[in-house]
Amino acid sequence: MSQSNRKRHQYPRGPLALMRGVYKYTIPETRNALNGWRAQAEAIPDEELRTQALDSIRDKQFHCEGGTVYALADLPNRHILIPLIVSYQTISDYLDNLCDRSTSMDPDDFRLLHQSMLDAVDPEAVPVNYYALREEQDDGGYLRNLVTTCQELTRQLPGYASAKRQIQDLAGLYTDLQVYKHIKPELRETALLEWWSEHRHRTPQFRWNEFAAATGSTLGVFMLFLAASDEQLTEEQAASIHKAYFPHVCALHIMLDYLIDQGEDRVEGDLNFCNYYENVETMLGRIAFIVEMARSDVQKIPGTAFHRMIIEGLIAIYLSDPKVSEQQEVRDVSKRLMKKSPITRVFFFIFSRWIRKHM
Repeated sequence: MSQSNRKRHQYPRGPLALMRGVYKYTIPETRNALNGWRAQAEAIPDEELRTQALDSIRDKQFHCEGGTVYALADLPNRHILIPLIVSYQTISDYLDNLCDRSTSMDPDDFRLLHQSMLDAVDPEAVPVNYYALREEQDDGGYLRNLVTTCQELTRQLPGYASAKRQIQDLAGLYTDLQVYKHIKPELRETALLEWWSEHRHRTPQFRWNEFAAATGSTLGVFMLFLAASDEQLTEEQAASIHKAYFPHVCALHIMLDYLIDQGEDRVEGDLNFCNYYENVETMLGRIAFIVEMARSDVQKIPGTAFHRMIIEGLIAIYLSDPKVSEQQEVRDVSKRLMKKSPITRVFFFIFSRWIRKHM
């Protein structure tokens, strides 16, 4: 990137510096932003919408806390980046709850709901009634406020015009996934396979479940938000960031999430992208391949060490989850992934010993 960008983006140096920044800046400011949305959610008139909004904030707060780590690379602009990331992720988490526990199984309903995520990253879009195809209607302006907040904040990012196309691509793929994964269970796999057939040329090294996983991550969008805080960002630079994050970093994020949830999802009968491998050894090998590709990809953009910490931190935070100890096959994956990376082991120690005591 430009000399201007290298001066602006001061990436944390090392895991301990990263964690100091997380506890000094991003966690407190993220929770403050979430408190504002929680207050609005508490005032939602419709009981079902209110319940899902509040549950999503309570149960998925860590999604926002993880996403806002990108603001550490541009602390002077964290007053834009943190509320933007929190607002966008809150839309994602709220809609995921609405669709998971939906009173509707209508794909058109799911797509209209997720139009809010597309509008949120388009400063020129005009919000609509995203609930028009479902019974529950009155959220007191909650979802519209989330959308317009994102729009207002993206307007304050000087390089947003250069990043917009790449952000919209990722948001569009995310929206498609959320539609297909939430329709009637007997239709999901067919719909996902047909969708993959349209896009498989983009990720020929991936199986369909891995492509789907890659589209389910918001990390690429958050990194592009950060990149857009540089007024000299070019479209070519934004495209290189997109390529560095999608598909491998994004796929790793979601595959790890599904990996540790396998036990729960079997009990609940929920779709899990880790269940589509022939055996545990194949799954382990594919995830290890994705890890190595992700590590390689981030070497091609500025701040490589920071992005490596994101990757190793993802591995560590998921594999330090208490659910891992209850699943032998997940423990085996954990040992293999951490064996090759001292940084991962450092993060694992921090997350399992420090964060777990303070969360």
